[in-house]
Amino acid sequence: MNGMDAGIRAALMAARAGARDTIRDWRRGDAHRALEATFADCGPDDAEEALNRATRLFGDSGWAEALLEPLVEALGAAPLFEPPFKASRDGVRIGAVLFDCPAAAISACVTGAAAMRRRPPPATCIFSGRLAVTRYVRAGNAVLRRWRTEAAGPDFRAAEAPPCKEVEMLRLADGDVHAIDGRCEAQLLADAGGDVVTLVATIRAGAAPLMREHAIGDGRLVRVASGDDRASRAEMLLAFLRLAGRADAGPQFDAATRDPAFHLRWAAMREWLALDARAAMPRLEAMMVADPHVEIREAAARTLATIRLRPGVPCRA
Repeated sequence: MNGMDAGIRAALMAARAGARDTIRDWRRGDAHRALEATFADCGPDDAEEALNRATRLFGDSGWAEALLEPLVEALGAAPLFEPPFKASRDGVRIGAVLFDCPAAAISACVTGAAAMRRRPPPATCIFSGRLAVTRYVRAGNAVLRRWRTEAAGPDFRAAEAPPCKEVEMLRLADGDVHAIDGRCEAQLLADAGGDVVTLVATIRAGAAPLMREHAIGDGRLVRVASGDDRASRAEMLLAFLRLAGRADAGPQFDAATRDPAFHLRWAAMREWLALDARAAMPRLEAMMVADPHVEIREAAARTLATIRLRPGVPCRA
């Protein structure tokens, strides 16, 4: 390591050490505490109440200026200061999570108009499965394209999913506030004449377990993905158990096949079968007969028929 590298490293370490007090004081400050109080008594099932509170909060953006002011001052005084935000960036936008609590996450985002123009028109729209509210701090004279479809119920079948339909677009203005129910609504920014600056509150309660992507051209369902963080983490842990050869984890696999999230139930069964098909067979047979979701019952029947053709697997029929 040369002298310059050592100097940069020392400066970074000093900046991080100095930032701890700044960030601690910021979290204890009036602006941050006011946000905590806004959502403090929103329970895990209070989706509409959390959305209403976020909508009222977004009626004015003064709270955001007050929240950011101490950090902007700290950055001006120390260019190596790192604000305590999770940031993300892609080819069109840059965003950061400003506030996170059990009820909601609030993020700020800048979407570049020039980058949007360089990209081809999107071919799909996303139904996120979550409730959210957006304040367009700077709307860039953009339009908001919007689509609707039916919410995915407990018996959702991809093969029978209804198409989405585009509804009237909105011309946005600075200060506009719009709520969206991502369980049945999708939206996309378009035709921005300038960069678009937004504040977005994403509500945790009431979220659908699935995100759905539809083709803009004909509205058909293109693909489905899990939007359930808890279920996704469980799937990863089950995959780890399977890769580790933990045949003794049968009770954990069995419990996961009884989870309320149907996609987790089947993911758990697939992993269990890959790990120990003989042990998983009784539960697979039960799912074929009594699982609440028709697609799982059908998949279990097909899988069971295939497994019974393998040598060495007992036939229990």
